[in-house]
Amino acid sequence: MPRKRHKPEEIVAKLRQVDVLVSQGKSVADAVRDIGVTEVTYYRWRQEFGGLKSDQVKRMKDLEAENARLRRAVADLTLDKLILAEAARGTEGPRQRNF
Repeated sequence: MPRKRHKPEEIVAKLRQVDVLVSQGKSVADAVRDIGVTEVTYYRWRQEFGGLKSDQVKRMKDLEAENARLRRAVADLTLDKLILAEAARGTEGPRQRNF
C-alpha cells in the first residue's frame, strides 16, 4: 500500500478533527483511527504542528525550504572559496626547502 504524503494544512485539519472527536467522548485511539493514521503518526504530528494554525504551518514549511536552499548555496560558495584558495596557493610555484 503506497504511503500518502499529507500536506501541512491537511495535518492541522486532522489534528483539529481528533480534538473534536476526543471532546465528544471518543478515545484518542478511536479518533486517530477515524482520521486514518496511526497513533505514532498522530503524536509526531501533534509534537510538530500542535499549536499552529494552517497559515502558520504553511509559512513554517516555506521558511524551512528557503533555509535548506540557502544552506546549500552557502555550502557551494564555501567549497568554491576553498578551491580558489588552494589554486591560488598552487600558482606561487614550487616551494623550495632549505635543508
